[in-house]
Amino acid sequence: MLEEDFEREIKVLLVGNGGVGKTSMIRRFCKGVFTDEYKKTIGVDFLEKTIYVDELGEDVRMMLWDTAGQEEFDSMTRTYYRGAGACVVVFSTTDRESFEAVPGWKAKVEAECGSLAMVLVQNKVDLLEEATMTPEEAEAMARKVGLKFYRSCVKENMNVTE
Repeated sequence: MLEEDFEREIKVLLVGNGGVGKTSMIRRFCKGVFTDEYKKTIGVDFLEKTIYVDELGEDVRMMLWDTAGQEEFDSMTRTYYRGAGACVVVFSTTDRESFEAVPGWKAKVEAECGSLAMVLVQNKVDLLEEATMTPEEAEAMARKVGLKFYRSCVKENMNVTE
């Protein structure tokens, strides 16, 4: 078998409280579609997308794992964390509890996966008038947990497919 026959792949987790937009984010990224209808993820789900990575000069298959944000699924979903190479911790502009849960989500992933590439994403920035935290608080949280910080709006496709 030739070396070119092997495909690079990476397992990427999306974690965060229920309702923050993880499923919508994955669907927008992988399929280019958005729905504002909320349907609770039971356990885990995943989609994949192959992207070209300039720095590598080749395609990478991203397997995006959508984990349930509700505590009742915690023991089930944590087993799916294993083998992840990257993680996106998501909180919602309109959900203070999801924001305050960020350190806990980071700790859960690190407990299962050790050190891995991780970023923090504030979703639903189109709803800033309903924000439950200030921009400064969000930036301070990113510094506190030591993660690179992004703002996104899945609905408007802002910072999702880039």
